[in-house]
Amino acid sequence: MVNVSVARRYARALLEAGADKDADRVSTQLESLNDLVHARPELQAFLADPTYTRAQQHAVVDVLIRELPIDAEPLPRFLRLLIDRRRLASLPQIARQFRDLADAKAGRIRGKVVSAVALPADTLKQLEAALGSVTKSKVLLQAEVDPSVLGGVSTQVGSVLYDGTLRTGLDEIRRALKR
Repeated sequence: MVNVSVARRYARALLEAGADKDADRVSTQLESLNDLVHARPELQAFLADPTYTRAQQHAVVDVLIRELPIDAEPLPRFLRLLIDRRRLASLPQIARQFRDLADAKAGRIRGKVVSAVALPADTLKQLEAALGSVTKSKVLLQAEVDPSVLGGVSTQVGSVLYDGTLRTGLDEIRRALKR
């Protein structure tokens, strides 16, 4: 288990090292590297294994930097620093913390909307705009489909949950009738 405060410290250091100028691009490239490592368990195990030398890990990361490509400064140097400090296994948490810091700096907040059926793009945009006016931030929603909600939508923005699902309504009626 990786310490969240360590991941936050590295993410903040990356942002302060010059990544704040192009934070969205750095975040995208960091996420693409994280997705690649996550999709390949053998690569994940290699990068997290301390028995491999730093030189071996540098060689692999240099190939990944060229192939992806990762060219947003100062990300390549930052990845080498993570190897030198034996913190490359913390990459998923660092990427998430960096994305959160970049979003906060840009005045954005991320959320998730769950519905019984896929929402049309225009409905999703309207929901983002409505939530944006409530939160006074630009809201970016990730849509999920869950047939168990039966109808309506449930939206979580930050730590606030707006639940307008039919399932929740029926559960509330059931509890009220039991009293």
